[in-house]
Amino acid sequence: MLPRRRKPRETVHHPIFARLYAHRCGPAADRRAGVAALRDELLAGTAGRVIEVGAGSGLNFPHYPGTVSEVVAIEPESTLRAVARTAAAHAALPVDVVPGVAEALPVKSEAFDTAVASLVLCSVRDVRRALVELRRVLRPGGELRFFEHGRATGRGLAAVQWSLDRTVWPLLMGGCHTWRDPLGEIRAAGFEVVRVRRLTVPERGPTLPSSPVVLGTARRPIP
Repeated sequence: MLPRRRKPRETVHHPIFARLYAHRCGPAADRRAGVAALRDELLAGTAGRVIEVGAGSGLNFPHYPGTVSEVVAIEPESTLRAVARTAAAHAALPVDVVPGVAEALPVKSEAFDTAVASLVLCSVRDVRRALVELRRVLRPGGELRFFEHGRATGRGLAAVQWSLDRTVWPLLMGGCHTWRDPLGEIRAAGFEVVRVRRLTVPERGPTLPSSPVVLGTARRPIP
């Protein structure tokens, strides 16, 4: 008899990390690190209905263009969700912040034109399942916009990431993992990667375990 698959938990609880993140990682910190410009690049040209997973404190909301008709922002952590709802109230377009986890999105299939994964695949419990869910909710031909840190290409930093992921980093950083391979997982989930570039964040300054980043666009294939 096959074991039953465990149903994904519907909440995430990292209250200390969430408060620190909301306090220290705001728009000003984004601009200093060059992340604000990368959010503009990530979301440029998006249109129609958008689903964003792991919306955090809502830092992407001001960067959506006017061609977007609605954003459904999924955030499982209650502290960050409250901050995101405040950000949504000041957004220039309709943003609905709702609870949920990436592995079991509380929305209908093929309901969105674009999905956004921004600095979130590092912390989801099941990366492949989360990406399969994003593929499910996108219409055929719909885009996945991704901005994710992950495994370094250099052996030295990759070894540091591997070690940290198995010790203190996830405990200190709200479940974040630095050694994951988001680009490989996106391809394995059935997406066609149409544009990608690798970069380091911040561009200047010390290289951190979380510095290697991939930024790009993938597409749900049309049958």
